[in-house]
Amino acid sequence: MWSREQTYHFVGIGGIGVSAVARVLHQQGVRVQGSDVRESQLTEMLRGLGIPVTIGHAAANIEGADVVVHSTAVPTDNVEREAARAAGKPEAHRSDMLGLCLEGYDSVGVTGTHGKGTVSAMITHALLTAGEDPTFVIGGLMNDYGINARAGQGPHAVAEVDESDRSHLNLRPAHVVVNNLEVDHLNFYDGLEDIVDTMARFVLENDRLQTLVLHTDDAGVQRLAERVAGKTAARVLRYGTGDGPLDFAARDVDDRGDAVAFTAYRGDAALGRVTLPVPGNYNADNAAGALALAMGALGLDFATVKRALESYHGLENRFTVRRAAGLTLVKDYLSHPTGMRRVLESARRMPHGRIWCVFKPYRFTLMRYHGEEYAEAFRGCDEVVITTMYAAEERPIDGIDTPWFVGVLREAGNTVHHVPENADVVPFLDARVERGDMVIFFGGDDFFRMADAWADRREAEA
Repeated sequence: MWSREQTYHFVGIGGIGVSAVARVLHQQGVRVQGSDVRESQLTEMLRGLGIPVTIGHAAANIEGADVVVHSTAVPTDNVEREAARAAGKPEAHRSDMLGLCLEGYDSVGVTGTHGKGTVSAMITHALLTAGEDPTFVIGGLMNDYGINARAGQGPHAVAEVDESDRSHLNLRPAHVVVNNLEVDHLNFYDGLEDIVDTMARFVLENDRLQTLVLHTDDAGVQRLAERVAGKTAARVLRYGTGDGPLDFAARDVDDRGDAVAFTAYRGDAALGRVTLPVPGNYNADNAAGALALAMGALGLDFATVKRALESYHGLENRFTVRRAAGLTLVKDYLSHPTGMRRVLESARRMPHGRIWCVFKPYRFTLMRYHGEEYAEAFRGCDEVVITTMYAAEERPIDGIDTPWFVGVLREAGNTVHHVPENADVVPFLDARVERGDMVIFFGGDDFFRMADAWADRREAEA
């Protein structure tokens, strides 16, 4: 249905995932244009490539386009989507365009609740280290390259595949990594069984699937493995950090705070010691997934993959550490309690006084389902600062609001400060943090801009 001869207008082209797809299609020779509500680093980068980008949404923006593309974040009543329907122009989802990007390549799709961007980036970096020129589409800027996507000339393509809205069902990668499956995105799913069932459909309905790489230390992925056992012709590779029978493993993990070391295994054979120059002991799991895919599906040798992992410097705002005037500031986009707990476990291994966590609760459904898990996760820090809950497009749930969430955290023994407005967070911290403290900002771009501006000011005043 979608042709490389058509012109595509991307609504919200400055989004991290949408911009990646638009960039690759443009570099593949497809006509692309788009709009967004504000200028950003990403819109400037796209315009620098020659892609027409309009700031502000208006019906006239879709002129010249054959197809109007949107992500799940763009509502149906967006003026440009309404204009497309009025003009009889077809609409496409971002995932449809990602599928177009991957056509003709030996494609890798990485999915799961956590870590899919990191595993995608590690695989991409391994291919680049091997001298390949892969196409890649990742939902985060790679610190080693300053970009999140590029159309390459080599045979391989690597993509982060978003399962949050079921749009992964639109894709057919040749090789799939499922990193983990936990309860999340309850605005689209009824619970873990629904998530596992939908992922099983993604696997079993993919007639192009050659390799299925599963993180079987994870309980949700174990359930997926049971669900698809004997039903797929794809080769199945299992990886993790545990002691059970695995095709690829990262064992003897040593969390050093700013770095993580482990011994890589293929089956029972030790391949060698690897040291990742990024924080977070969970990155040993991510590296094991990249190792399994790169060696087990793409045929790269261990020496190359080791060299890649040991020169991998992460994604922007994934456990990003900045030290400013006696404080350690950490930025991480995570909003799921499992990931936050893992970040805090590693953060405590780094030099610190008190650890402060700044968090904007995200979505009523997530807070209602995971309230107790957040309370447990935050025990890894000394002081918690909570701002007003962000609902996204969700409707309120009776009794589930910011004061309720603060109460749940306090009842579990956490020291919690409710600072409703973002603008008041830094003044609140300025009056209380001490030299040597660590402040972790869990959230999105608004928090990260806040953290960077605060660090800049502290350095200027020092």
